[in-house]
Amino acid sequence: MTGTGDAGQAVVERRFGPWEARDVDREVLLTDGLGGFSLGSLAGVPTRCYGALNASRRPPVDRFAHLVAPLEELSALGGGHVALHALEVAPDAFEGRGLELLAGVTLRDLLPEREQLWRGVRVTRRAFMPPGSGTVVYLYDIEAREAVTLTLGGFFVDRDMHDLHRGVPDLRVQVQGRRAAVTGGRGTRVRVVAPDAAVQPLEAAPFPQRVYYRYDRARGEPDTETVLGARLWQVQVPAGGARVALVVSAGLEGPDVLDPWAAYAQEAARRRALVEGAWAASGVRDEVVATLAVAADAYLVQRAQPPGRSVIAGYPWFADWGRDAMISLTGLTLLTGRAADARSLLGTFLQALRRGLTPNNFHEDGGGAGYNTVDGALWLVVALERYVALTGDLGFAREALPQVRELLRWHLDGTDHGIRADREDGLLWSGEAGVQLTWMDVKIHDWVVTPRSGKPVEIQALWLGALAAEERLSEGLGQVPACSAALARARGQFGKLWRGEQFADFLTEAGGADLSVRPNVALALALPDTPVSGVHLDLTLRLIESQLLTPVGLHTLSPLDARYLGNYGGVRVQRDAAYHQGTVWAWPLASYVDLLLRGGEVARARAALSGLTGHLWEAGVGHVSEVFSGDSLRPGGCPFQAWSVAEFLRAHVLVVQAESRAGAAGPGPA
Repeated sequence: MTGTGDAGQAVVERRFGPWEARDVDREVLLTDGLGGFSLGSLAGVPTRCYGALNASRRPPVDRFAHLVAPLEELSALGGGHVALHALEVAPDAFEGRGLELLAGVTLRDLLPEREQLWRGVRVTRRAFMPPGSGTVVYLYDIEAREAVTLTLGGFFVDRDMHDLHRGVPDLRVQVQGRRAAVTGGRGTRVRVVAPDAAVQPLEAAPFPQRVYYRYDRARGEPDTETVLGARLWQVQVPAGGARVALVVSAGLEGPDVLDPWAAYAQEAARRRALVEGAWAASGVRDEVVATLAVAADAYLVQRAQPPGRSVIAGYPWFADWGRDAMISLTGLTLLTGRAADARSLLGTFLQALRRGLTPNNFHEDGGGAGYNTVDGALWLVVALERYVALTGDLGFAREALPQVRELLRWHLDGTDHGIRADREDGLLWSGEAGVQLTWMDVKIHDWVVTPRSGKPVEIQALWLGALAAEERLSEGLGQVPACSAALARARGQFGKLWRGEQFADFLTEAGGADLSVRPNVALALALPDTPVSGVHLDLTLRLIESQLLTPVGLHTLSPLDARYLGNYGGVRVQRDAAYHQGTVWAWPLASYVDLLLRGGEVARARAALSGLTGHLWEAGVGHVSEVFSGDSLRPGGCPFQAWSVAEFLRAHVLVVQAESRAGAAGPGPA
């Protein structure tokens, strides 16, 4: 539902009742805009080794986990003691009573507010990460007829966010007044703020605590860790109640959170402004746009080197990826009213071009980038033209056009990984043994699971789109296009991919065709510069609907194919083997919607998005998952994925706009 905030702006509010809120499989994400994040269940239960505070040392990468969960206990003066937190210590076995005390959880613009009730004492906890802080803040509001004691501390780890402690962490805890320090690793700072209550520091007596991570178990990864628990303060809450804040920081350079409540108000207002900005930019004022606009903000981060905006491909384990950033740019920035971020994002990857290629991904350790992508640079040119078309920023177009031409020249003459324009037909060839280059880029040791060396269908469409973008950008600036001849030649040869009753997934070096039924054809035909006849489009739509379409996305391989793998799960080799061999991905569904709308099938396009609309609240709440298991459609991979969110938002806006036009036109002739 949508309500109204203190400043009269819209607030998207979602209430989960006691039973729903106990569902540990529903996860909440908070981010700080530097790559740092906080992750846990609706109720705050740790679900993965990526815990309550992960902070970036070299934004947005080189990230370390500091806190798994806050320690929260409540005591009544007349007797009685209860742990408000909950840690899973074995499958469905919990330390603490945090789940059973739940009255519910409310999300306001995706900021979580947990409410618990114990012996008439009501404890409400809000959590957020101030932008640019490397800090997570918990605000407690306690309502009690009689005085009670709130004990606060934490369960600390201070390690690389991908690792686990095999033994008791070698950390030291020191408490001085209302501040505490956890040392022995990168360092964690903790502070308590209680303007309405007395605070008693506790003598540090750390203790080992077992924690089980259910989602790491599901992925076949190490799933049990020993963390260091520590009670740091006792807050004497007077009769009537009080407010208390727990501030946990990675100790990075950045603004200190002096007034936690003012910082929360600023963050709430910032999120409301994100909603208003997206409503104005998209022209669509509904809850889906509002929710996805706030979700989109989580993926936009500030990169230190090269400087500028970037996109975290997915939480919790991805860094920033070039292909994902360019595919996501329209939804994350242009439809949310963030043109300045779009320009900065394009600038980041233009700076990082190497021999005409954009980084496939920046390495998590901050030590460089991988350039194994044939589509990343082409998506960059397509995204650049979309930005210029929407904003009219001819100044930026003039600055970027020389780099675009150089990029295309590298592709025409030949660059790394065998990427080159074929001298015979002008189509783009790519392929190198043992290297994965398209978005279907899984590699297990020396095994490239989905080899597509040759001329993939979506790469040809992107090649045409990039060449055509150079032509239009040049003409818009009053300049002579540099690639018109190459465009005309390649466009005239695109029809070579049509084989019998379908487009080939890719053409081989020997002139053969791989006829695997995959969603790449939808990606190709959805791009506006792809030449396709009405007959071919109709046959392709029928093929997609009969073999690839699901309620939440498109299969990466037809279930009728002997290589189809319907289960995405298990250890890494099993997951990666199925990743593009039948697993369902959400983001290509937007291209299918593009094709439907091109044919005027607005109702069918709306129906295609209904599954993802419901999915918004069943895994990573307010976001869209990376993938779904092919047979069961169980969400998998990252529960928070940039291009899933961005492309769903783009498709939703297109459908609403088409519905509006259809409604304005009125009924057709009888």
